[in-house]
Amino acid sequence: MAIIRRTVTTRRNSVIIPEEGEATDSQTVEYLIYFLFGILEILLAIRLALKLTGANPASAFVGFIYDITGILILPFEGIFRRGFTEGLETTSILEPSALVALIVYSLLAWGIVTLLRILSGERQMD
Repeated sequence: MAIIRRTVTTRRNSVIIPEEGEATDSQTVEYLIYFLFGILEILLAIRLALKLTGANPASAFVGFIYDITGILILPFEGIFRRGFTEGLETTSILEPSALVALIVYSLLAWGIVTLLRILSGERQMD
Protein backbone atom coordinates (compact mmCIF):
# COMPACT_ATOMS: atom_id res chain seq x y z
CA MET A 1 0.00 0.00 0.00
CA ALA A 2 1.54 3.29 -1.08
CA ILE A 3 1.41 6.29 1.19
CA ILE A 4 0.13 9.34 -0.65
CA ARG A 5 0.85 12.78 0.69
CA ARG A 6 -0.60 16.08 -0.38
CA THR A 7 1.26 19.34 -0.13
CA VAL A 8 -0.36 22.53 1.07
CA THR A 9 1.60 25.62 0.06
CA THR A 10 1.40 28.79 2.10
CA ARG A 11 3.11 32.10 1.45
CA ARG A 12 5.93 31.30 3.84
CA ASN A 13 6.67 27.58 3.39
CA SER A 14 5.41 24.20 2.27
CA VAL A 15 3.78 21.87 4.77
CA ILE A 16 3.15 18.17 4.24
CA ILE A 17 -0.11 17.13 5.83
CA PRO A 18 -0.78 13.40 5.97
CA GLU A 19 -4.21 12.32 4.82
CA GLU A 20 -6.49 11.01 7.54
CA GLY A 21 -5.68 7.38 8.30
CA GLU A 22 -2.15 7.48 6.89
CA ALA A 23 0.87 6.71 9.01
CA THR A 24 3.54 9.35 9.53
CA ASP A 25 7.21 8.42 9.17
CA SER A 26 7.68 8.01 12.92
CA GLN A 27 4.52 5.89 13.16
CA THR A 28 5.86 3.66 10.39
CA VAL A 29 9.06 3.15 12.39
CA GLU A 30 6.97 2.40 15.49
CA TYR A 31 4.96 -0.20 13.59
CA LEU A 32 8.16 -1.77 12.28
CA ILE A 33 9.66 -1.99 15.79
CA TYR A 34 6.50 -3.56 17.19
CA PHE A 35 6.40 -5.99 14.25
CA LEU A 36 10.02 -7.13 14.71
CA PHE A 37 9.71 -7.49 18.46
CA GLY A 38 6.40 -9.28 17.91
CA ILE A 39 8.19 -11.90 15.81
CA LEU A 40 10.73 -12.37 18.62
CA GLU A 41 7.91 -12.74 21.14
CA ILE A 42 6.16 -15.35 18.99
CA LEU A 43 9.37 -17.36 18.62
CA LEU A 44 9.96 -17.24 22.39
CA ALA A 45 6.37 -18.30 23.08
CA ILE A 46 6.77 -21.24 20.68
CA ARG A 47 10.00 -22.22 22.47
CA LEU A 48 8.25 -22.07 25.83
CA ALA A 49 5.38 -24.23 24.56
CA LEU A 50 7.76 -26.77 23.01
CA LYS A 51 9.79 -27.05 26.22
CA LEU A 52 6.65 -27.41 28.34
CA THR A 53 5.29 -30.17 26.13
CA GLY A 54 8.62 -32.02 26.03
CA ALA A 55 9.13 -31.71 22.28
CA ASN A 56 11.93 -33.75 20.75
CA PRO A 57 14.94 -31.46 20.09
CA ALA A 58 16.13 -33.87 17.39
CA SER A 59 13.16 -32.79 15.26
CA ALA A 60 14.18 -30.29 12.57
CA PHE A 61 11.53 -27.71 13.47
CA VAL A 62 12.11 -27.95 17.22
CA GLY A 63 15.88 -27.74 16.77
CA PHE A 64 15.46 -24.73 14.49
CA ILE A 65 13.32 -22.89 17.07
CA TYR A 66 15.75 -23.76 19.90
CA ASP A 67 18.73 -22.57 17.84
CA ILE A 68 17.13 -19.25 16.90
CA THR A 69 15.80 -18.46 20.37
CA GLY A 70 18.82 -19.75 22.29
CA ILE A 71 20.68 -16.48 21.85
CA LEU A 72 17.59 -14.47 22.83
CA ILE A 73 17.29 -16.14 26.24
CA LEU A 74 21.03 -16.34 26.90
CA PRO A 75 21.17 -13.08 28.94
CA PHE A 76 18.46 -14.43 31.25
CA GLU A 77 19.85 -17.95 31.83
CA GLY A 78 20.50 -18.79 35.45
CA ILE A 79 18.16 -16.22 36.99
CA PHE A 80 15.83 -19.01 38.11
CA ARG A 81 16.14 -22.78 38.18
CA ARG A 82 14.49 -24.82 35.49
CA GLY A 83 11.62 -27.05 36.55
CA PHE A 84 11.58 -30.62 35.24
CA THR A 85 8.71 -33.09 35.16
CA GLU A 86 9.44 -36.66 34.10
CA GLY A 87 6.68 -38.29 32.08
CA LEU A 88 6.47 -41.77 30.62
CA GLU A 89 7.89 -40.70 27.27
CA THR A 90 8.82 -37.03 27.54
CA THR A 91 10.36 -34.60 29.97
CA SER A 92 8.51 -31.33 30.41
CA ILE A 93 10.72 -28.35 31.19
CA LEU A 94 9.59 -25.01 32.58
CA GLU A 95 12.15 -22.50 31.37
CA PRO A 96 11.81 -19.30 33.43
CA SER A 97 14.47 -17.57 31.33
CA ALA A 98 12.07 -17.70 28.36
CA LEU A 99 9.32 -16.11 30.47
CA VAL A 100 11.69 -13.38 31.66
CA ALA A 101 12.83 -12.80 28.06
CA LEU A 102 9.20 -12.42 26.92
CA ILE A 103 8.61 -9.74 29.55
CA VAL A 104 11.91 -7.91 29.03
CA TYR A 105 11.64 -7.80 25.23
CA SER A 106 8.07 -6.51 25.48
CA LEU A 107 9.19 -3.73 27.80
CA LEU A 108 12.18 -3.01 25.57
CA ALA A 109 9.96 -2.58 22.50
CA TRP A 110 7.62 -0.30 24.42
CA GLY A 111 10.58 1.74 25.73
CA ILE A 112 12.14 2.17 22.29
CA VAL A 113 8.83 3.27 20.77
CA THR A 114 8.20 5.69 23.63
CA LEU A 115 11.69 7.17 23.22
CA LEU A 116 11.14 7.58 19.47
CA ARG A 117 7.85 9.37 20.14
CA ILE A 118 9.61 11.76 22.50
CA LEU A 119 12.51 12.39 20.11
CA SER A 120 10.29 12.86 17.06
CA GLY A 121 8.31 15.58 18.80
CA GLU A 122 5.14 14.48 17.06
CA ARG A 123 1.94 14.95 18.90
CA GLN A 124 0.36 11.57 19.59
CA MET A 125 -3.37 11.14 19.13
CA ASP A 126 -3.91 8.24 21.56
